[in-house]
Amino acid sequence: MSSPLVTSGTAVVADPAGAPDRPDALRRAQENALVELLDIPAVADELGDRFRAAGHTLYLVGGSVRDALLRRGGADLDFTTDARPERILGIVAGWADATWDTGIEFGTVGVRRADETLEITTFRADAYDRVGRKPLVRFGDSLEGDLVRRDFTVNAMAVEVHTAPGDRRFVDPYGGLAALAAGVLDTPASPQESFADDPLRMLRAARFVSQLGFTPAERVTSAMSAMAGELARITRERVQAEFSKLLLGAHPRRGIELLVDTGLAEYVVPEVPAMRLAIDEHMQHKDVYTHSLVVLEQAIDREEPGKPDLVLRLAALLHDVGKPPTRRKEPDGRVSFHHHEVVGAKMVRKRLRDLRYPKHVVDDVSQLVYLHLRFHGYGKGEWTDSAVRRYVADAGPLLERLHKLVRSDCTTRNRRRAAALQRSYDSLEDRIAELRKQEELDAIRPDLDGNAIMAILGIPPGPQVGRAYKHLLALRMERGPLSREDAETELRAWAADNL
Repeated sequence: MSSPLVTSGTAVVADPAGAPDRPDALRRAQENALVELLDIPAVADELGDRFRAAGHTLYLVGGSVRDALLRRGGADLDFTTDARPERILGIVAGWADATWDTGIEFGTVGVRRADETLEITTFRADAYDRVGRKPLVRFGDSLEGDLVRRDFTVNAMAVEVHTAPGDRRFVDPYGGLAALAAGVLDTPASPQESFADDPLRMLRAARFVSQLGFTPAERVTSAMSAMAGELARITRERVQAEFSKLLLGAHPRRGIELLVDTGLAEYVVPEVPAMRLAIDEHMQHKDVYTHSLVVLEQAIDREEPGKPDLVLRLAALLHDVGKPPTRRKEPDGRVSFHHHEVVGAKMVRKRLRDLRYPKHVVDDVSQLVYLHLRFHGYGKGEWTDSAVRRYVADAGPLLERLHKLVRSDCTTRNRRRAAALQRSYDSLEDRIAELRKQEELDAIRPDLDGNAIMAILGIPPGPQVGRAYKHLLALRMERGPLSREDAETELRAWAADNL
């Protein structure tokens, strides 16, 4: 990967990928020139001036620097400083619109200034007991010591902030800028040490692969493979949060493949690697695992731009998890997976509950998995209107997602078969649209009901009431709603000519 670092016109200002081979002075000059072009919010420099006036330094750090270099917008701004938490509170007093100290035991003070949310953390030099993932908090005295404890080198860069022109200092002791330019994900310390401190970082690696398109360094993937079991130390809620971010990234297939290849998937969604054992019944040249990844990519292509859909992506990835336990070899040599959608829906419900997904996500994903094969009973359009209505009713508010999932589930290389399946689904969608339109018309009622017709005309129940009703319905369809007075006038005029 080649990262879209800050540019001036069409030329890249710095070429960090070559940084290790350049003299230190030249490298620092180019880095600092790059930093001067960063779009750092004015509020950051303004805050930096307050810290400098108080005798402290303040650095924009971590993902905030990474995203600024990549020209990616970020919600919050993260800072680190040599000031202790109580001192931080004193420096921002009278400047911040609000502060909160819920993280102060970890050295973090939250600040709000106008529309900006900031977090300022004292340099840390933590130790971990390597039983859980909570550090034994210890404040540090150096920026480099703080940066080395961070997860990845691309998140271990810092920029000193203040308004003095040409005086910003870029700090990158672990080669994060070069890694960013090369699209490489590596750790400041050894990956074994980093992942032992916090095993969740292994999932974060897969998440960054998905979100940013990075490629993990070989030593990172080796450590992930060797230490996958350490993920059992992490709560399911945190595992779910990282997995969801991975799925919602720009390249989720790459992230999932990393989880499967390193064995981490066994501790997150073991049903996914299990699909490598099953053979797709339509195209036996590829396994169900590969098929599911393709379906995921095709479902993403059908999303609204800029609106990633977690429910649809989960359903696309997991729609065939019921195949391995239902796999049977038929007498004619073909492989079948009878009722895998029913079994799969139950498996999905169990897995998503285990990962602590909200009930509505569990229900929606499992229902999509349950329904994803229903269309294949449609044949060449032989469904009755009632069968089409049941399809719509069973999908309910999930109907549009079901359309996308079913269309994405076609991964055959046989172009004629693929085109036939798409035409067949086009036909089903047309039937649904026609029925909806008709049923909207059917739901329209005339302005007078049967009782009112009988009372106004003084007639008993019978065919004449039905004829009058149809006349009023036709008027309603043609002219829209009528007032009670107009409806009665029209009814009496019709009766004078027809009764």
